[in-house]
Amino acid sequence: MRDKTPLLPLASVDPHERLEKVQRWRLIGPGLVVAATGVGAADMVATLSAGSRYGYTLLWAVIVGTVMKIVLVEGAGRYSLASGHTIFEGWRSLGRWTSWYFGPYILIWGFVYGATAMSSSALPLAALFPVLPLWAWAIIMGLLGFGIVWAGRYTVVEKITAVMVGVMFLVMVGLAIITLPDIPRMITGLIPVIPQGGVVYTLALAGGVGGTITLAAYGYWLREKGWHQPRWMRVMQLDNTVAYAVTGIFVLAMLVVGAEVLYSAGYAIGAGDKGLLDLDDVLRARYGDVIGVTFLVGFWAASFSSVVGVWSGVSLMFADYWGNVRKKPSGHPDTRNGGKYFKFYLLWLTFPPMLLLVLDRPVFLILLYGVLGALFMPFLAVTLLGLLNTSRTPRRWRNGMFTNAVLVVCAVLFVVLGIYQTYDTVAGILG
Repeated sequence: MRDKTPLLPLASVDPHERLEKVQRWRLIGPGLVVAATGVGAADMVATLSAGSRYGYTLLWAVIVGTVMKIVLVEGAGRYSLASGHTIFEGWRSLGRWTSWYFGPYILIWGFVYGATAMSSSALPLAALFPVLPLWAWAIIMGLLGFGIVWAGRYTVVEKITAVMVGVMFLVMVGLAIITLPDIPRMITGLIPVIPQGGVVYTLALAGGVGGTITLAAYGYWLREKGWHQPRWMRVMQLDNTVAYAVTGIFVLAMLVVGAEVLYSAGYAIGAGDKGLLDLDDVLRARYGDVIGVTFLVGFWAASFSSVVGVWSGVSLMFADYWGNVRKKPSGHPDTRNGGKYFKFYLLWLTFPPMLLLVLDRPVFLILLYGVLGALFMPFLAVTLLGLLNTSRTPRRWRNGMFTNAVLVVCAVLFVVLGIYQTYDTVAGILG
């Protein structure tokens, strides 16, 4: 997605590296993990709601969002490969202010998101198997994700995520196909139009295709995969593009389901993750129980892939952050997968949030979570502009004009979204 991305000529590499390039389609992995991790129940609800309200009018926003995420994640991966530094090491080079923001954010985010992710992955299971209450299924999902990441290596996370992506992709694309989408009407959705009263939905669709903090985890997964030098640049770019293309098709399928099943019939779904259970009821009434059950399986796969991905990727980010605070050398075992800082955050993501499953969420904590979370995407876009246009990145791997333009658009878009999210969080709490 870059206009002038320098690529290594095949003549300049050794035979082993040529083999890596020839077989690069077999190496796709970290991009799929970061993309799948970022698409959860909230993204599914937002897309379905947009489709149920506006049909295919906002199809173009899905495509724009996919392109922006490809550029953002490619930038994070390119910096890591080209510089040999992690993204947090890059942020620290921009000034201490990055640590002042990131430290409180990752702790508060993990505490609240842990409960959210567990609940989202538990909802479809509670609907399928009502023998246990929702909070019990949520705890089981948290413990399962914890066990997978604690005991396994990155390759285990990648393989499990690949299976989850395959399930959710086949289920959602299959649902979109059986709804018999109106292709001519879909094509009209490629024309950029913002419907009356649809500004927020447009921004959410453009900005919500796959992830927030997990986008920055891409460089850590590249390192765990063993891709840690510039010679992996082509593979990384292909990996990222294919992964977000798959994600874009998945989100498009959700938009089709919203447009054909909900919009055409005048249905509306509820807010929050439980809106997906409303869709389950509609699908059962229209297509039968088998389709409803299949949808719940896809819902679970999308949600649980986020649990596994976040438990892995954000724990790696925290380990690197705390290692820098403790002045550990880059790549110190304490800061890597399975190290003590990694395990501390894995425990933090899993067990303290379980309190939020059975208690009311603290108002002040939710407020901080909403405000700090709203700032992360503009933080990422702005810092990538600083990292990829200066001597912090070798000249041949710096941004071209197209990439810079997209990052500027990302920064502006996410600032607007951040302001709205902050307002919505404050208004919701005060209300």
